[in-house]
Amino acid sequence: MRLFKNVSIALISILSVCNFAKAQERDDRATILNFKGIQYTSKDSLFYTNFRFRMQNRAGFANTLDGEDNGKFDARIRRLRMRMDGYIYTPKISYSVQLAFTRGDQDFDDTGIPNIVRDAVLFYNFSDDFYISFGQNKLPGNRQRVNSSGQLQFADRSLVNTNFTVDRDFGLSLNLSKKIGNMPFNAKAAISTGEGRPVNSTDKGLAYTGRIEFLPFGKFTNDGDYSEGDIEREETPKLSIGTGYSYNDNTVREGGQTGRFVKNPFTLKTAFADAIFKYQGFAYQAEYMQRDVDNPLNVIDDDGAEETYAYKGWGLNQQSSYLLNHGYEIAGRYTYVQPHTDIANFEDQIEVLEIGLTKYMKAHRLKFQLNANYTVKDGVYSNTNNKNAWGALFQVELGI
Repeated sequence: MRLFKNVSIALISILSVCNFAKAQERDDRATILNFKGIQYTSKDSLFYTNFRFRMQNRAGFANTLDGEDNGKFDARIRRLRMRMDGYIYTPKISYSVQLAFTRGDQDFDDTGIPNIVRDAVLFYNFSDDFYISFGQNKLPGNRQRVNSSGQLQFADRSLVNTNFTVDRDFGLSLNLSKKIGNMPFNAKAAISTGEGRPVNSTDKGLAYTGRIEFLPFGKFTNDGDYSEGDIEREETPKLSIGTGYSYNDNTVREGGQTGRFVKNPFTLKTAFADAIFKYQGFAYQAEYMQRDVDNPLNVIDDDGAEETYAYKGWGLNQQSSYLLNHGYEIAGRYTYVQPHTDIANFEDQIEVLEIGLTKYMKAHRLKFQLNANYTVKDGVYSNTNNKNAWGALFQVELGI
């Protein structure tokens, strides 16, 4: 009898962990399934937690080609994050908490506040293919933003993501995964505050974000559609196509959920479409984003002495890679960002060409990255405008 009871408890614990993994957002699920972290399950199986951490240490150099001695070194801890996921009482009620401990990871320079909390969200799992979340977490925006920064094949996300992303916010989301015939699709929608992480109160304007994805050739191995590079070496071609839209009404920050606070509210309308393809070590992904703002010009303070603006325009990012033997990957990236004429006095048209070499020791959890880039402004590759720049960066990522 005692043996039967112990076996029953063990089976319940295993099933609970599996069900909990299904209840997380896609980037959460992939991380839990691929890397266990430090786990604890109570004897009665009513409590489970998974503790993980990761860090990114980097050293780099950037220099503009305007003839001046203005080279800049960058040597620092880019990210240091602690994370706990788990459930309490029942796997239907789960949680995810993520904390950041470096200044650059806390939006301190934009807000003047050390925003330590990145994620603090509850999930309720109605079934294996439908759940809701409540709290602070990533919105269902563009693919590269929803993708964990620990799953990137370059040290940083592209300039398209930097200028147009909808990032994290506090709110309620609905998440559905189904099939049309044999083709999986994912649909997500969120209603959130619209001001991102540091706000202490909510204004009358809210943000409305939705995303849908189609996987015509079936699911990727280990949810690889949210992991850059084909580390799994997909045996058959895999493709995911996604599109979405965000309407942020009366936000008081330059980028909606990001940037400095402004005096006069913006209404930001952001559209995005993306795709990723993988097959036998080869990977290609593309991402298009466009933002419209009725009046992008604004001021920071009450006397109007410091002017600012919301980024209005569009951008396209493309990157491709191939996984060589022994865990080496070569990658190239091309990014194009075009500002609207309304902000042409403040922003240049920019192209960024990047190459990368990555050595994966334990997939994305232990890797060494070497990147080099060349930035072209106003389409003048010869630098006769004295605006172009180049840079190089080495980064080590380690996590459990």
